[in-house]
Amino acid sequence: MKRSISKWMLRVSMVAVVMFATQPLQAELVEKAKKVGGTTVHYKVVLPNGYDPAKAYPAILAFGGGPQTMNTVDNILNRNFRPEAEKRGYIVVAPAAPDDDLFFEEGARIFPEFLKAIQADYKIQGNKFHIAGPSNGGIAAFHVAAANPQYFLSVTAFPGYMWEPSPAKLQAISKMCVFMYVGELDQYRWHDEMKEEAEFLRAKGTVARYTVEKGQPHRLDTLAGTNAARLFDGFEETKKGCSSR
Repeated sequence: MKRSISKWMLRVSMVAVVMFATQPLQAELVEKAKKVGGTTVHYKVVLPNGYDPAKAYPAILAFGGGPQTMNTVDNILNRNFRPEAEKRGYIVVAPAAPDDDLFFEEGARIFPEFLKAIQADYKIQGNKFHIAGPSNGGIAAFHVAAANPQYFLSVTAFPGYMWEPSPAKLQAISKMCVFMYVGELDQYRWHDEMKEEAEFLRAKGTVARYTVEKGQPHRLDTLAGTNAARLFDGFEETKKGCSSR
């Protein structure tokens, strides 16, 4: 009797192991800290469903808005990036501003070393990222992309514009796809600056889109939740090339 029970338990255990082994790996959100040039950077990484460390994935460097703290990182991941990235097979890396220095100010000092460190930890398709963020995150996306153009495929700001713009800084991102979104009712009235920069880039032959979101304030619900698929449609569009000529 004991031998029969033991055999039965062994069969159950084997079935459980097989079932566990054949289940798809779940997506993962990892919180990390890394020393970059004497500065400690705290960041979170979204890994897609069925993540395989031996496989290369498209990747997004995402910035939060406002003070760019870990709270804003959590906010943008939940609102704009995590669900769609998990589903579509993207890695998302979202750092908090080091020492409370915004990424379009002194916080930019961690680049490109931080990007090199991420490339060492994860296989990134083509060793290039998409870069994106809302509000201060959008401004940071433009700023960091212009300073390190060799690392990026596209820039997406919702909203955002180039900090202290110059023809040289805009020229630096002219080979990337550029997607700019602003609320029709944006209280900060960033429309003119964003539109002017998009027109400059289009004149250079860049795929640069400027979209006014009808009825929306500064914080865009039209790109959040299930609507965040629109952001990823832009990332996917870069596969067609970023020159309109």
